[in-house]
Amino acid sequence: MSIDPNVSEWLNLILRWTHVFAAIMWVGTTYYFTWLDARLSEEEKATANTGIAAQIWMVHSGGFYVVEKRKVPDLASRALHWFRWEAATTWLSGFALLVLVYYLGGGVLIDPDVRDISTTTAIGIGVGLLIAVWVIYDLLMLSPLGKQEKIFAVIAYLVVVAISYGLTRILSGRAAFIHVGAMFGTIMAGNVWSRILPAQKRMMAAINAGQKPDEALSAQAKLRSKQNTFMAVPTVFLMISHHYPAATYGDRNNWLIMSLLVLAGWISAKFIRRA
Repeated sequence: MSIDPNVSEWLNLILRWTHVFAAIMWVGTTYYFTWLDARLSEEEKATANTGIAAQIWMVHSGGFYVVEKRKVPDLASRALHWFRWEAATTWLSGFALLVLVYYLGGGVLIDPDVRDISTTTAIGIGVGLLIAVWVIYDLLMLSPLGKQEKIFAVIAYLVVVAISYGLTRILSGRAAFIHVGAMFGTIMAGNVWSRILPAQKRMMAAINAGQKPDEALSAQAKLRSKQNTFMAVPTVFLMISHHYPAATYGDRNNWLIMSLLVLAGWISAKFIRRA
């Protein structure tokens, strides 16, 4: 299937604009709440056993703001603001770009010097990867291994290295980099819509019913959100890598470069979370 070049260019521009702007809102919100939670946790320790709710004061755009953290709020009388459509818009626009540029773009997805396969096979591998990785990640997170953060991180990284090596031996280098980035984006969006939001809704239902929210749900949502902050940085690295072919996907050891970029992103995210 081919698309008129002018139509394709406009679609590319609109989708890329939407994707980048939505990602700015999503990642920005994620890191803002990560920073906010860290500061409020410090306040909670300082005000422990005082009966005073943890608060943090901020100044921005000519105004002063105070944020208060509550584990059991009065939801019935409050308008609750959700942050969810940023994730959906980012993933949907990103997948649309993947289809437009790689699955319908012609030639970019496959490199005969790497592996001479059909476009249909390559697309099947790409889409299958996104589905399989989310299912496997989610099952591992729900297993006892998901509670062992350090062990889980090591295993997850080894899997990422294996996927990086495998994809660079099947798809073009550029397509391999983008698909690993899309893999992280899919996991992040899946975390938001399949785990974080449902957990929050169940917590709200318990509060409105006069019951104590399940702390396990809160811990699960927080852990998934934490992992999203770690995946965001390498995802951005991988998404912009196509601007630097010689240093990234065009190199003979592109799988190793990709693996190191992911590791560098995770380490960077750890320091960003503390800032």
